[in-house]
Amino acid sequence: MGRGKPIHSSDWRGEFLFVGNQLALDFLNTCPVKNGEPVELLSDFGALLRWFQAANLLAPSEAARIAQEWKESAQAKHTVQAMRDLRERLRKEVLGWEHGGTVRHTTVEHLNRLMSEHPMLARLTKTGKAAVSELWFEASRPEDLFAPVAHSAAMLFAHLDRARVRKCGQCVLHFYDTSKKGTRRWCSMQLCGNRLKVAAYAARQRLRVHESGNHAR
Repeated sequence: MGRGKPIHSSDWRGEFLFVGNQLALDFLNTCPVKNGEPVELLSDFGALLRWFQAANLLAPSEAARIAQEWKESAQAKHTVQAMRDLRERLRKEVLGWEHGGTVRHTTVEHLNRLMSEHPMLARLTKTGKAAVSELWFEASRPEDLFAPVAHSAAMLFAHLDRARVRKCGQCVLHFYDTSKKGTRRWCSMQLCGNRLKVAAYAARQRLRVHESGNHAR
């Protein structure tokens, strides 16, 4: 998993993986591991804007406007680093939370501060004859990009069943298990599920051979 040429799979949107089934978890997955080494997908402000487009958080015209105005600025560079810092902070928090821990007070305060400074907004739109409400955010400065990520992280801790939030058993990716049984242990079938099933099948075959050998004695 890395930047190279993306494989043709629904797990990928351009150069980014989307297997988390939840925005904050997809954000955690922007630093996968390839050949034992972490691969930073949010390498610069341009990459950050591309992730926001892939996550359907920014329209191409919005991303182009922000890039033109801020791309080479110190503010943009600071935002990229602050986003990475938030990601790693959330990664540690999610790992502990998945295993029954509580969300630390400092993380709660940090997310509350981000949501206060960069809030998600609500608006009413019409779809055919129906009126629906939707969340949106005003991206006038680089740091406004914190809005959907902080909001999603708060929703993760407040509303998702932690028993269904887990790190893949084969890699570093996190996901929210939406399967009926809720017993999935791999991030996706394409990336790790097939590998696990092949390994399990091989283990069963070895066990059968071993048992057959014992019976033959």
